[in-house]
Amino acid sequence: MSAPLFLVEALPTGDTVTLDGPEGHHAATVQRLRVGQELLLADGRGGTAAAVVTAVGRGALDLRITDRGYADACVPRLVVVQGIAKGDRGELAVQAMTEVGVDEIVPWAAARSVAQWRGDRGVRAREKWAFTAREAAKQARRPWLPVVAGAPDESTATVARRIAGAAATFVLHEEAAERLTAAELPPTGEIVLVVGPEGGIADEELAAFREAGARSVRLGPSVLRTSTAGVAALSVLAARLGRW
Repeated sequence: MSAPLFLVEALPTGDTVTLDGPEGHHAATVQRLRVGQELLLADGRGGTAAAVVTAVGRGALDLRITDRGYADACVPRLVVVQGIAKGDRGELAVQAMTEVGVDEIVPWAAARSVAQWRGDRGVRAREKWAFTAREAAKQARRPWLPVVAGAPDESTATVARRIAGAAATFVLHEEAAERLTAAELPPTGEIVLVVGPEGGIADEELAAFREAGARSVRLGPSVLRTSTAGVAALSVLAARLGRW
């Protein structure tokens, strides 16, 4: 089994370090790591440090650094504009998309989104997505932490502007003729995937995205939920781009 990963603000510069705070508590108290066990520290920006536990305290571990590494950011970047979904479907989508390699997630207040992220509720909901992405990145042993970007509820107009600056944008739509498996992919820049909410993407939204340069694509004959469509599309792209 691979060594567990813990996220830190900055990697240690010396040969020893104490892992404390929430991550230290999780390592020492929840996972119950013991002297001699190995773990991995990551700064969420590609830097990593392998370490071995030398002492266990109350909610903290003393570590000896054994190796250091750096993983380049993947190119092209994979960005998912995720329609805000009701219940826990959005968090399920964020978790799974992080595990399969999304680089950035943008919450989108689509016309047919049942849930509304306004005011403090929106801030809390967005923070929950960010926390979910962080925990999923640790579980997946990812050295790069996905960004949950934008406002809590990005508008269609704002998303369209993001699309205009992307290398390629694909809107997942059940009526599209082109398949994502055959679409031409750029070698650099950003690839944006747009995933609608439970009720789908409204015609005027689709028109705005197409005007900004997006193309409608489908994955196959099945109609997927908003919580699984992005994951499936990312899996296709990860395979086609050689990430997998």
